[in-house]
Amino acid sequence: MVFVDSSVIELTDAQKKILAELLNIHSNRSDGPVKGREIAAAIDRNPGTIRTQMQSLKSLQLVKGIPGPRGGYEPTTKAYELVDFDRSGEFTPVPLSRNGDAIDGVTVTEFDLVNLHHPDSREAEVHVQGSVRGLHEGDSLIIGPTPTAHLVVEGVVDGIDTAMNVCAITVEDMHFEQSNT
Repeated sequence: MVFVDSSVIELTDAQKKILAELLNIHSNRSDGPVKGREIAAAIDRNPGTIRTQMQSLKSLQLVKGIPGPRGGYEPTTKAYELVDFDRSGEFTPVPLSRNGDAIDGVTVTEFDLVNLHHPDSREAEVHVQGSVRGLHEGDSLIIGPTPTAHLVVEGVVDGIDTAMNVCAITVEDMHFEQSNT
């Protein structure tokens, strides 16, 4: 269950995956709707399945359909709120590297330590803009440095939620880098 504006919206795993992919594709283009076949190709589903799921997402006011030959689907503001996806451009993306190599087109938008009340807990959730499909359990990640504090977090991927673009990591090191300014 996901809470939005004091109401509860329950999405199936398929709906979450389709909505997340729509948001990813739409956020990486300058304008225009996303074709159902683009989403289908990206998540390896039948375009008919996408059309069917889009009808239910439209009824939940998460997606709007754009008719015509240049039509497709666009996410609503409610869709962005639902998946806590920042499209405002007001945040500064934080770089993400896997096994020592920067991941193009993927940036960290949120980093949450899972249990602050237990100092020995080293679990964290990493929310990204872009796709986590290229990540695998056991990959070493480096997050940062963050723009203001220059925090760098190093860890190992424990789990991945491709529908919500989140990965769980075990934090191995957190440190601050010296600013070059």
